[in-house]
Amino acid sequence: MKGYRGTIKDFPGADPLRDVEVLRKAMKGFGTDENAIIELLGSRPNKQRVPLKAAYKTTYGKDLVSDLKSELRGNFESLVLAMLKAPAHFDASELREAISGAGTDEACLIEILSSRSNAEIREITKIYKAEYGKSLEDAISGDTSGHFRRLLVSLSQVQTLIMCIVSNHVPSVYFSVKCIKNTPAYFAERLHKAMQGAGTKDRTLIRIMVSRSEVDMLDIRQEYLRLYGMSLYTAISGDTSGDYKKLLLKLCGGSD
Repeated sequence: MKGYRGTIKDFPGADPLRDVEVLRKAMKGFGTDENAIIELLGSRPNKQRVPLKAAYKTTYGKDLVSDLKSELRGNFESLVLAMLKAPAHFDASELREAISGAGTDEACLIEILSSRSNAEIREITKIYKAEYGKSLEDAISGDTSGHFRRLLVSLSQVQTLIMCIVSNHVPSVYFSVKCIKNTPAYFAERLHKAMQGAGTKDRTLIRIMVSRSEVDMLDIRQEYLRLYGMSLYTAISGDTSGDYKKLLLKLCGGSD
């Protein structure tokens, strides 16, 4: 056993009431103290971040997400809001966007459905139905076709042995098998592609950095260095800027 492979760990003695006081102070008055928000959220795992929404509401009678939206902008705002969602809720919302946006984001569907555990997929499908009034299976069936649809539906019904439905060579299926075979290398490749060429695929970058920061980010960093000869930290530093970069690097957790 390799032990914990994430980069964000429990913050000793974290107190939601004290934390929301810091967030409130960061947003009050003239200007926003982005560094205070970065330091706080970038040093708390998901289970210590999500309760901040209820604590903020109880303490100030206001909605934390709404207040952050009014203070923050762009990719930094998107990253902060993603970090305040529970993992299954975040995955459900990303799947929804992948299916309902202009053109299906097949790579996102594969990424999520191939890399989550059976229990996680069950939770995602339950939340998807509750939030969007339609089963994930039906949403996928209505938006995809052929072998790819059968693959995704089987994954969304709880991961199965993919090879039983992979008789035709479909590139999408290759990536799904690749993800299951070596998950950290798959995510290193996804991150590299997100930052390659003109324009960054920020939605992909945010989703992977948030969702893997408490799972296998240390392994993804190793694979990135092995595959591309540069650290993930360096790649993110060169491809992003400002507060967005600072918070991403917190999730990355090191410059190896």
